[in-house]
Order: sequence, then C-alpha cells, then structure tokens
Amino acid sequence: MRADFFKHQAQTSSHPLAIEVDWAKGSYIFDKKGKKYLDFIAGVSANTLGHGHPAVNNAVIAQLDRYSHVMVYGEFIQEAPVQLAKSLTALCPSGMDSVYLTNSGTEATEAALKLAKRVTGRSEIIAAKNAYHGNTQGAMSVCGNELKKSAFRPLIPGTSFITYNAFDELEKITDQTAAVILETIQGGAGFIAPVPQYLATVKQRCEAVGALLILDEIQTGIGRTGTFFGFENFQVVPDMIIAGKGLGGGMPIGALITNRATMSAFQSNPPLGHITTFGGHPVIAAAGLATLNTVIESDLMPEALRKEALFRAHLQHPAIKEIRGKGLLLALLFENEEMASKVILACLDKGLLLFWLLFEGRAVRITPPLTITEGEIKAGCDLLLDVISALHVAGSI
Repeated sequence: MRADFFKHQAQTSSHPLAIEVDWAKGSYIFDKKGKKYLDFIAGVSANTLGHGHPAVNNAVIAQLDRYSHVMVYGEFIQEAPVQLAKSLTALCPSGMDSVYLTNSGTEATEAALKLAKRVTGRSEIIAAKNAYHGNTQGAMSVCGNELKKSAFRPLIPGTSFITYNAFDELEKITDQTAAVILETIQGGAGFIAPVPQYLATVKQRCEAVGALLILDEIQTGIGRTGTFFGFENFQVVPDMIIAGKGLGGGMPIGALITNRATMSAFQSNPPLGHITTFGGHPVIAAAGLATLNTVIESDLMPEALRKEALFRAHLQHPAIKEIRGKGLLLALLFENEEMASKVILACLDKGLLLFWLLFEGRAVRITPPLTITEGEIKAGCDLLLDVISALHVAGSI
C-alpha cells in the first residue's frame, strides 16, 4: 500500500508523514504494524469528538439506512440538513438565521466572498496578512502569504491586506470595501489571538463605511476555544460566519451563516447565484448534527479551557518560548523552524502526533479532540517533554 500511495495518490509535499493507518478510536490512531499514536492533531482540528465517536457513527449509519444523495442542494427538503441549519442558527447571534451548507470550509469562503460582493455592489475585499481561508482560487486570493500563492497568479483582483491587530491600518476599510474577512484567531500565522477590542473596532469601521465583516470560524468554531464560536470570546458579532472542519465530526463539511435577507441575494439576479451538488449531503449533515448536539449537550466547551490550563501547566521547558492560542487550539513556539521540525518528527517516532502550521515554521500544532482525557493530556505532555529534553541534551535543539 505504501508503494501504491506514492505511485498513484497525489501528494502535497515531498515528505508526507506516510503512516499506514489501520484503524482509529478515541484519541488514538493505529498503523498496520499495530503501533499506537496519541493524536494531538485531530485531523487538523476536524475530529472534534475524536475517532469513531458512537454518536457520529450511529447518525451516519442511520441516515445511510434511509437514503444518501437524492438531489442537488436546495431543491428537496431533507431532515438532516434542515435540522443542522436550524440548530446552527440557534447558536448564532440574533438575526443570523440562514445557513448555506457546503462541502468544505474553503467553499464556504467562496460563497461568503461572492455574497458580500453581490449584496454591497462593491468589489474590494480586505483580508489580513498571513491569513489562511482555503486553497481554491478565490480563497487563495484572500490569503495573505505571497510565498504560498505566487505560483498560481493571476488570482482574483481587488484584494487588499492589513496587518492583523494593527488598529492604525483600519482606515484602509473604505466605502469601496465590500467585506473584511478575518480569522477570529489567525491559524496558519501561529494561532495569533486578537488583542482587546480589535475585532470590535474592525466591526465598527465596517459599519461606518457600509462594509460587511466575515469571520472565519473554520478552526475556532464548534467549541474548540471554550465557546461554540470563537468570536464569542471577543465581544463582536460578525455579519457572516464561515464554519467547517470540526462541524462534521471528521466528515467533510462547511457552512456560511448570515441573515435571511442577505442570503436571499443568491436566489435572483442571477438565479442560482451559488450552487453545489453535494453541499448539505444528508449523511454529512447527520454527522454534523450529531457532533453539534454532543458538544452543546456536554461539558466539552468549558472543559476545553480546563484542558488548555493543563497543557500550559505541564508544558514548561526552556526550549518552549511561548504557548499561543486558546482552549484546545494551541501552538508551541520554539526558537527556530529546525527545532520545531525535530520535535514533531521525534514525537512521531515515539507515538505522539503533532504537526506544523502553514506560515509559522517555529510553531508546533496541538489541536487534539475535545474529548481527550486528562490522562491522555498528561501522557502526551510527558512524552513531548522527554523528547524535548533528549534533543536538548544531544545538542539538537
């Protein structure tokens, strides 16, 4: 299988981790040789409830027993997507009562950008430097890292960039701006949280000039930062919310959420303004609904903050320069990229899964399932500290 993987399946890097996965359960992944890996990645923040959670599995099986795909998005009334949309809006700020379900977060980004232009009649989009909102052409156009997108130009014109957390650059938001799109916490840039009042000030500026604020909750949503949406931590209400990743409980999903009047612009001038075949797929929606219900009916959200405190208390080492993020969206900062990579690869060898961030090479990602236990956190931290100490003694870091 390894040979076939490299021969027939496209890779996105020259050195994939290439674990031959056999099965996974809870916080662990097992390879074909029986080796067990403690998962501190969770499918890059996607496996909210870990691997093989019974609520998600049972919902998928039950929906498959009824029916799978029956019609393109928005034509037939199907219970699972309707209930998911209804449940999502119940968790949103007042007035955000309409959900467009997509196949991924990047597709939700595309929908949001199109809708903002359609509603405002403007074409300028403002995004943040070192932002990441997906990898399609439109989403890449609002990604603020030239190294990642220079090979694919020309991209969609009309995008300007501001520095995240820089109040003095907000004057770039003008009456020509259709929307400002920001990650609630910048992910690829190194899990950079907004400083006090930054997001609220951006919203005020948008309101003053008639622009819309789109907040990307693809990583920060679904309880990962201690509240259902990350922006609830920062006293701001966006005009549009983009969700994805953790909403599907390991299944592919995305969602654009806004008010009904705004969303209705997709219905005319032109009609079918945004369409998808598999968005809102009933099996995926059933998994999303089970994930959402499990998160909100449990103590997983407040527990995310307690578990964050455990990570911060345990991960004390001179080589760790900083711990960024909130809840179970954390990044360890090392002195340089080489150190971070050595830690990730040494931990992989020892059975602990960690990963890189897109634009901050010094960072090591820690985004485990929300269901991770206190014992698993302690075991993973002990292993990580042993690896760091061994590398330190050997002079490797």
